[in-house]
Amino acid sequence: MIGTEHRQQVDLYKAVLRVAWPLIVSTGSFTIMMFCDRMFLSWHSAVAIQAVLPAGILAFALTCAFVAIAAYANIFVAQYFGSGDHFGCSRSTAQGIIFALVSYPLILVGVPFGIWFLHAAGHAPDVYGAEKMYFVIVMLGSIAPPLNAAAGSFFTGRGDTRTTMAANVAGSIVNIVLDYMLIFGRWGFPALGLQGAAIATIVAGFVSPIILLALYFSGRMDKQFSTRRSFRYDSRLFWRMVRFGFPSGIHLAVDIAALSFFILLTGRAGGVALAASNIAISINALAFMPLIGFGTAASVLVAQYKGRANIPTAEQVVWTAWRLGTGYAVAVGLTYVLLPEFYISIFAGSGPATIPLSALLPIGRKLLLVMVVWAVMDAGKLIVGHALNGAGDTRFVMAFSAVMAWVFLAGGQWVILVHFRGSILVAWSWTTLYVGLVAFGYMIRFRSGRWKSIEVLEPRPYVEPSRPGSEAIGIAD
Repeated sequence: MIGTEHRQQVDLYKAVLRVAWPLIVSTGSFTIMMFCDRMFLSWHSAVAIQAVLPAGILAFALTCAFVAIAAYANIFVAQYFGSGDHFGCSRSTAQGIIFALVSYPLILVGVPFGIWFLHAAGHAPDVYGAEKMYFVIVMLGSIAPPLNAAAGSFFTGRGDTRTTMAANVAGSIVNIVLDYMLIFGRWGFPALGLQGAAIATIVAGFVSPIILLALYFSGRMDKQFSTRRSFRYDSRLFWRMVRFGFPSGIHLAVDIAALSFFILLTGRAGGVALAASNIAISINALAFMPLIGFGTAASVLVAQYKGRANIPTAEQVVWTAWRLGTGYAVAVGLTYVLLPEFYISIFAGSGPATIPLSALLPIGRKLLLVMVVWAVMDAGKLIVGHALNGAGDTRFVMAFSAVMAWVFLAGGQWVILVHFRGSILVAWSWTTLYVGLVAFGYMIRFRSGRWKSIEVLEPRPYVEPSRPGSEAIGIAD
């Protein structure tokens, strides 16, 4: 009996890693891309490294809700695939792609608000000017992220994470090359600094969705999944996807917006503190982004096992992913403790317009120590939170995260940084406490088992409209 349980546990680890490792490589490539982007900009000027993170994360905050809704096609694809319905996979993907296309003008509506928000942050005039320029350029390419999420859902939802990995790695490589060319003016291109980084971001952002869409509409995929024939608006499925995806989008938006609020407030602690904080957050992407890979794997596997009506395995796979993610976060955190000078020296500059290592290291070393705890807590927050979304419990995740993000995190940071003019270290410690409390809340909710009774797919069987030469496909919950 013990031997059988051991084999089952080993099989679960293998199942999680089989889905997760390409996602980890994919998010890892994005991490390396962001790392190089920040590193190049820190070499370029102090203003660039102070401006890029607040502007970049604000742009993400204004687009992430649409990305999350488009990406929720992933959960529908996974459940349909788990139930053996191939046509449902392509129908779901089509609705995600359509949503991504119509979301672009809605995203652009947020540009004036973003500019106002950056101005209200009260950063130095040269930093604000750089933030505004970077933000506006990046927002012009804001259709790419939701389109990439929707197209990728067809592959990731079926467990084909290697395809999404290849597409995302290609996009990251293009971004790094363009960053080097356009920031410093290499190979005959002009030296555009932060503007060049923004242009590189939007150009490279279209690489992955173009690759994924080309594969999705290819003859091979159309033959197996009817991807071309299914590409039409399905009002019932579209709005069902929005119904479940909207809370997921709001959850991500309020979470990122609160984090943006925190990052913008850190500018009040001074230029060196802001730069050190931005650098530490950029370094922590080494832990944060791969944990998203584990979280996505957990959400996909939960959805697939729910599609197969195998709830016990769906539950076990989440805790397996959490243990793996926590182990990874601990390993990365140890490098923060042992190699702080190495990490920070990568971003420190030697030119007159940059901030030297001697100024950054005292603050950065302390922030990295706090980041060790932050990273470990993030494993629970990201993986279990993704699993709840994958199970369809999106309303709880939205409501709980909104209260915690804006009452606890944002409210607390306002008191610390504005009212009491506290230190950046205290502000970071408060954010780490917030991450830990959210992770604990998600775990309690998941253990309650309320997600087990939530039905994501249509409650009644769906039959594909018959047409000459085709067979009707039944969809069962």
